[in-house]
Amino acid sequence: MPVSTDSGAAASVAAPGGAAPRSQPWIAIATLILGLALGVAAGLVIPRFSHPGTDSVEAGFLRDMSTHHAQAVEMSMTAHANSSNPRIVTLAGDIALTQHGQIGYMQAWLRDWDLSPTGTEAPMAWMPNSAGSVVNGLMPGMATPEQLDSLRKATGNALDIQFLTLMRAHHLGGIHMAQEAIDLSDDENIDWLAQTMVAGQQGELALIDSLLKDLQPA
Repeated sequence: MPVSTDSGAAASVAAPGGAAPRSQPWIAIATLILGLALGVAAGLVIPRFSHPGTDSVEAGFLRDMSTHHAQAVEMSMTAHANSSNPRIVTLAGDIALTQHGQIGYMQAWLRDWDLSPTGTEAPMAWMPNSAGSVVNGLMPGMATPEQLDSLRKATGNALDIQFLTLMRAHHLGGIHMAQEAIDLSDDENIDWLAQTMVAGQQGELALIDSLLKDLQPA
């Protein structure tokens, strides 16, 4: 017997006796509500269980950069308190405020992820092939204890030049670390913060170089 492909034939098969199928809107509504509920759950619940772990690139970067930034804040506060050059005082204040604020972001994210602000890994362990980047326990660009002591004791033009020289190296090291984090992490917050650091410190490097040129003897 030939089989009809007419849509009316399909309707008559689905509704014996020729009765038209009755619509059931509550099924569609229930399906929609269930879909929305699942969508909300996927958006609000899943991220809480998918934050970076303690050995992740993200956690390592936040911990190490917090330590790196803390030294920049210390050096900047020393220059801000002791320099008599308004341009140095302004730059030092800007660096201290900016990097102190960024430390706040980094520590807050570690708390949100239920991670310790300090880890058990060695500095820079999150970065591949980083063994040569750490010298005497210091990350790239960080000043030695002797350099920090000299900065605290310096005055006048010597203080300004020491601060600018140390901060220049510090910024170069920090930019390197931030660029590595951008390359290695796929976390949007980490990428945003690291890109902000790179852009800000590159701008400050240009000012540092200009100030050094003006302050150093010809």
